[in-house]
Amino acid sequence: MGIKERRTKILLAFLLLSDKDFTDVELTASIASIFDLSLNKKTASTLKKMSKEGFLTDKGLSDTGSPIYRLTDLGFDDVSLQFPFFRYQRHEWDNKWRILSYEIPEKKRELRDKLRREVAGWGLGPWHRSFWITPHPIIPSLQALVSKKEEEQYIQAFESSHVFGDREILIEKVWQKAKREQTYKKVFKKWHDILSTDQDKDKKFSAVINEYISVLRDDPGLPKEVMGDNWIGFEAFTLFKEIRKILLGR
Repeated sequence: MGIKERRTKILLAFLLLSDKDFTDVELTASIASIFDLSLNKKTASTLKKMSKEGFLTDKGLSDTGSPIYRLTDLGFDDVSLQFPFFRYQRHEWDNKWRILSYEIPEKKRELRDKLRREVAGWGLGPWHRSFWITPHPIIPSLQALVSKKEEEQYIQAFESSHVFGDREILIEKVWQKAKREQTYKKVFKKWHDILSTDQDKDKKFSAVINEYISVLRDDPGLPKEVMGDNWIGFEAFTLFKEIRKILLGR
């Protein structure tokens, strides 16, 4: 799967197995295995902590003794920071752009690289040198991340509306829309190849998930107002849900 953190695996699992209004998900051993999880004490402890913190709602046990949880709005917003594609599948865009600028000296290169890693999944795209742009409401998360830390002094953040200029040119320059479209087409082909194999349904779905996560990691999650209703990323999500229904019956 390529995701190391257990907490992230859990949130993503409940997100990908739910509809946008969130449904109860029974975490069976087979479902856990699909998402590279084991139903051991560490996973049980993480689930309990996440439920206590409000990221999941504990719905008890199923008739077979498997835990049932439901993703919450807090959990959704948290996982959407790392996988921003999903935010505007549930929320409406406010038509504002967030601009992040940081000028961290070369002698503080390690600090600069650390900041880049921490905000890498926030849908930010490089506009100009040291200027990054995103449609996502990241300012509160950014403030929480850098408040009272050394890097705070080097950062400026803004919110703005797009007033003038060809937005298509901007989107291609910043996020390479055409290249992302080709990446999704490759995933579609891989999905077709996976579904054509003789593997059991769980293994097929696990392979589908792995391919999907590989492209979701880099999808900035731009809203339909920017990408258009027919953007291939939206088509991929619809197709994924159809595959999920075929293989898992949900």
